[in-house]
Amino acid sequence: MAGTHKALVEQTVTIDEFPVFLYQKFFFNTSKSFSNSERVSGAMEMAIGFNSCSCSSFSIPNPNTRTISSSSSAVPLSKQLFGLSLSSSNSSVPHSFSTAKTALKFRSGNSISRKPIKCSVSEATEAATEKKSQLKRRSDIRNIAIVAHVDHGKTTLVDAMLKQSKVFRDNQFVQERIMDSNDIERERGITILSKNTSIMYKDTKINIIDTPGHSDFGGEVERILNMVEGILLVVDSVEGPMPQTRFVLKKALEFGHAVVVVVNKIDRPSARPDFVINSTFELFIELNATDEQCDFQAIYASGIKGKAGLSPENLAEDLGPLFETIIRCIPGPRIEDGALQMLVTNIEYDEHKGRIAIGRLHAGALKKGMEVKVCTSEDSCRFARVSELFVYDKFLRAPVESVEAGDICAVCGINDIQIGETIADKSSGKPLPAIKVEEPTVKMAFSINTSPFVGREGKYVTSRNLRDRLYRELERNLAMKVEDGETADTFIVSGRGTLHITILIENMRREGYEFMVGPPKVINKVVNDKVLEPFEIATVEVPEVHMGAVVELLGKRRGQMFDMQGVGSEGTTLLKYKIPTRGLLGLRNAILTASRGTAILNTIFDSYGAWAVILDTPLTYSLDDCIEYIQEDELVEVTPSSIRMCKNPKFSKKSR
Repeated sequence: MAGTHKALVEQTVTIDEFPVFLYQKFFFNTSKSFSNSERVSGAMEMAIGFNSCSCSSFSIPNPNTRTISSSSSAVPLSKQLFGLSLSSSNSSVPHSFSTAKTALKFRSGNSISRKPIKCSVSEATEAATEKKSQLKRRSDIRNIAIVAHVDHGKTTLVDAMLKQSKVFRDNQFVQERIMDSNDIERERGITILSKNTSIMYKDTKINIIDTPGHSDFGGEVERILNMVEGILLVVDSVEGPMPQTRFVLKKALEFGHAVVVVVNKIDRPSARPDFVINSTFELFIELNATDEQCDFQAIYASGIKGKAGLSPENLAEDLGPLFETIIRCIPGPRIEDGALQMLVTNIEYDEHKGRIAIGRLHAGALKKGMEVKVCTSEDSCRFARVSELFVYDKFLRAPVESVEAGDICAVCGINDIQIGETIADKSSGKPLPAIKVEEPTVKMAFSINTSPFVGREGKYVTSRNLRDRLYRELERNLAMKVEDGETADTFIVSGRGTLHITILIENMRREGYEFMVGPPKVINKVVNDKVLEPFEIATVEVPEVHMGAVVELLGKRRGQMFDMQGVGSEGTTLLKYKIPTRGLLGLRNAILTASRGTAILNTIFDSYGAWAVILDTPLTYSLDDCIEYIQEDELVEVTPSSIRMCKNPKFSKKSR
């Protein structure tokens, strides 16, 4: 992946342009690797120092031969980085200039080989960490998660990675978005469940986990981050970082994972890679990333064409640069010498094998037929036996006799296993920290079907059937909660959003369940006798011609705009709002109507805040208005206190 400087050229720079020239020349055209934070601080110090300098000349040695010492506090960082030193007018220097209006001439080297770009995990930091914790790393395995905002192309990128690593035969028919195997995923065009696969690149096994991009399924992303050491953060080359990008990056940085930024869809006509990289770097800074994490490696790719490269103008004919970057920038899994420990992060079900526990082996070795201990806490453990053991080999689960620490595997034989439990050594094993996910923000009431058509189409209609199915969902859906309602046949289901709950409803309907659901309601909190409600960040992409209608609509729902920017050359505006969650209920269809179907709405939970100003009150109709409004099957209810409209129950009986 080595790059080269351009051929020898002579460049003339005026004294006024010299600071900008130095910044570009020595930060980006040298083989010396500087972190983004060093570039920012160095540029600031250089500008201040240059403007206040009363010297008559600078000496400019070759920056590639400079060694930057972190302990040299006497010399400003800018002078260390640029290799500048102040000297008198009679000093002998390679290049000099006076304070008069003088032109400067520089020559760049001729086709000099560059060192590999530093990754987000520096060698010094890794060495110090491993020495402190006495952990080892496996060099033959990489565990990565591919995360992105919805529709940024991560599943298509995974398809290309699988095809180029010869997972499928040359004559084998492979459908698009092969990882989206669920029927609802294919119908809606989104990823709902995280899925595992693996590929071989040279002598290294790369375990890949494809994750959902929609914010409602963020719980899937949170729990799988326990299995990996790094992530591929896929960002659209036009849109840049979006709400879910922020969420998944925040979680990855909290885990201390290495990050490789993949600017995808680079072949789009309105692609703006420089803007995307700068916006992503700003996002790293906002999320308090470390200096090592801010110094991320960027890859430019076209997932649909199966091409990648280190620069947007020079893509290879395959994804080779991406694979090389994964091997170089994502560290191997840390392992600890000791007793068996495996944290269960996912559950699958097979008709013949029963429940299958999936997770990464943190320590020790796991063997087929082994007696183990399953722990939820120090005081709650039970014994079990591993009947079958699998690893992910290409697109399938392959049976094996044993698995070493660092690899991701699937375990059969423990029928009551739950997500978050630890499979440990029978005699001396200890549990790992439990998986924690963020709390739900929306709830809906589920109850038995009481309509006249009950039992005609469904198979499961009783409250016992409904209860068992809802509580069974909690076994693998950690971001969801189920509570008993006010009556024996009512249950309160809480989730990350309405889509999170409606996907459950759709699955249950296809499984043969009959039930009724109430409207979504926001989950509020009371802190210090104050009511707090959830707020979300809403981003709307809308053509400029419809922007006024959308802004008016969001304003009525108490949304507060904090950013507005143009997107590419397509005449689209990106609006960012902070808005109460209750203001989002029913907003999607209203925005589509206001924009004639052209707007795209994305939301993600931000925080709990004070109860906003009240939403718009419903329309008030007079007696005359109601009489003019009702249809043949409706009535006006008149009382001394109220005037209401309702359906005519006698009319519905006649129609039947």
